Amino acid sequence: MLLSRHLLAEFLLRGGEMEQLERIKEAIMADPQNKDYTDKGIEPLFAAPKTARINIIGQAPGLKTQEACLYWKDKSGDRLREWLGVDEETFYHSGLFAVIPMDFYFPGHGKSGDLPPRKGFAEKWHPLLLKECPDIELTLLIGQYAQAYYLHEKVSGKVTERVRRYKDYLPDYFPLVHPSPRNQIWMAKNPWFEAEVVPALQARVQQILAEFNK
Repeated sequence: MLLSRHLLAEFLLRGGEMEQLERIKEAIMADPQNKDYTDKGIEPLFAAPKTARINIIGQAPGLKTQEACLYWKDKSGDRLREWLGVDEETFYHSGLFAVIPMDFYFPGHGKSGDLPPRKGFAEKWHPLLLKECPDIELTLLIGQYAQAYYLHEKVSGKVTERVRRYKDYLPDYFPLVHPSPRNQIWMAKNPWFEAEVVPALQARVQQILAEFNK
């Protein structure tokens, strides 16, 4: 049973000085869908600063990032920052980046990797958080689930082809493969990604960053 619309509205319309993001976070943690996490003291991992210009939508936090209580704080995050051409200070503290994955909790391990994000999670929480980030200029869609949801394409569609055709989705979206070390073989087979796509991504990020810092 998910948090009812009545209870959700009650959380979000609370009075007092609590920031809207804190109210949303409370509502997420109070949702019965997330009870097991909340009971264990696990908080949702996301970031939605009002100043954000770039939104990063991945699949869901990995176990290491959940244990670290910080999104993209693992080897995948290191590689993602390399692709973006930014350091940790800029990534975490500049206010430039929103991080709103398809699920805010580690969903568990499957046979061939992490389990997919839970159904209905993004549909419920993304609209509320995106309202808090009115100035997003670019959304990075990392992996098949984010791409299928926002590009309205089949989950089974080829991520490789979407990434190869990244220009087709600009200026709003930039599809990417997951920066996991597990994808090292994929990158070796597709050298055009680091030769063409990564420089294009870095150029766009630097353009947005320069405008952001004016």
